[in-house]
Amino acid sequence: MLFSNVIGQDFIKKHLTQSADKGRIPHAQLFVGAAGSGTLPMAIAYAQYILCNNQAGENRGGNDACNLKFDQIAHPDLHFAFPVATTTRVKSHPVSCHFATEWRSFIKENPYGSLFDWHKHIDIEKKQGQIGVNEALDINKSLALKAYEGGYKVMIIWMADKMNSAASNKLLKLIEEPPNKTVFILITENEDRIIDTIKSRCQVLHFPRLSEKHLSNALSQKYNLPEAEALKIAHQSEGDFNKAQQLLQSDNDELIFEKWFVTWVRSAFVARKKKEAILDLLQWSETIAKTGRETQKNFLQYCIQFFRQAMLQNYAVTELVFFETQTEFDLKKFAPFIQGNNISSIVSELESAQYHIERNGNAKIILSDLSIKLTRLLHRK
Repeated sequence: MLFSNVIGQDFIKKHLTQSADKGRIPHAQLFVGAAGSGTLPMAIAYAQYILCNNQAGENRGGNDACNLKFDQIAHPDLHFAFPVATTTRVKSHPVSCHFATEWRSFIKENPYGSLFDWHKHIDIEKKQGQIGVNEALDINKSLALKAYEGGYKVMIIWMADKMNSAASNKLLKLIEEPPNKTVFILITENEDRIIDTIKSRCQVLHFPRLSEKHLSNALSQKYNLPEAEALKIAHQSEGDFNKAQQLLQSDNDELIFEKWFVTWVRSAFVARKKKEAILDLLQWSETIAKTGRETQKNFLQYCIQFFRQAMLQNYAVTELVFFETQTEFDLKKFAPFIQGNNISSIVSELESAQYHIERNGNAKIILSDLSIKLTRLLHRK
């Protein structure tokens, strides 16, 4: 992975390469940012720069054989840990090494992919991947060995916030005092979910959202898009390259999410005067509850975004309104019902539903309760 393949983030690239050139490589770093901001490709490019002794701020001029191994994501001193779950092939004690082939193909296809994309890639949409204690034991064993090529060893823990408490406690001592020339790079979208004892031992780097200019250039180069279309998608994607790619796909989840959302808010809106609409809301809750938990969580996040865009539209902050519906639903007509007196409560209820679903609550009950609350909040003056 070349640094030139990482979109934008020039300041972070410069910081990482200069610190490596000066021999000031922290033993543990925490990359914080959305998957679409480039945290994973940056971590791989940085690992390549360290392991292959590359020079001058780019992955060239070092060990050619080493760089070739990185092209295949197959360097023996580069290790990965990421959330997994049981599948039809891996029926018990799943760990990252069981999914090495799938992981390489995932990175090659889309290094900016989200956790939800990874779950779909290994067909566990209806489960919640995690980094468990068995993974922590594997990490300890891998890093206890000498480096294959005699230099550094790099361990990239992707979506480190998915480590359960047992795994976190097992790795704490290793992260605090790793073997010589061992580098940990933890990646997360949710810094607050990393336990403080681990976070305090890491140098934290926050990845900002990508600029529209960087996004549009990347889209034009990769997909050969006209400039106007690339700029439009870059504006809609909120600095997230993964979302920008999804917007290009006609069969993406957003169309399904929008249809669910429209059905939901229309039923909730009329339920105040039409009591039988409550049955429609219960039926809607049952439909969503049949999907996987990751799908439910992603849908609720989509709803938060939709309500916020409606509020911005209501207050005529048009320069921040990027949302474009794919159905006949009119955002401008819906916007007046979302205002300062109800937006905070709506978002709070959606976040609470996400929290309880993530903790294996009964999705049908959670969504039914959320729907009934929405019928009141939409009519709040």
